[in-house]
Amino acid sequence: MTGLPDGNGRADTFFAAVGGEDTFRRLVDAFYAGVAEDPVLRPLYPEEDLAGAADRLRMFLIQYWGGPGTYSQQRGHPRLRMRHAGFKVDTAARDAWLRNMRRALDTLDLPPTYEHLLWDYLTSAADSLRNAAD
Repeated sequence: MTGLPDGNGRADTFFAAVGGEDTFRRLVDAFYAGVAEDPVLRPLYPEEDLAGAADRLRMFLIQYWGGPGTYSQQRGHPRLRMRHAGFKVDTAARDAWLRNMRRALDTLDLPPTYEHLLWDYLTSAADSLRNAAD
């Protein structure tokens, strides 16, 4: 994969190819703008201010897609299922998460190949985090 150099001078990561940190910042900011108004998702976030959750998601996605490993440096191994175990994530929550993420992803206007790769991952990840019966 080719793209723009990332902070380490590499141009062979998805992270670099889609525009680096700026792209993931825009994605996560748009996503959490939707979460703040979502009647299904907002109660799942115990923080008054969603900034902490936004920072964690942004760092995770950046690291996952080939950017700096800040997430692991600050928080250790992602252990996504464990980190979400304390929250009821049923089909309605998964669908609301995906609905808001889809809207956010659409704001990026990524090339179709990158958009599909990212959406496939987000869909799979959201489905894997379901931990409650409907």
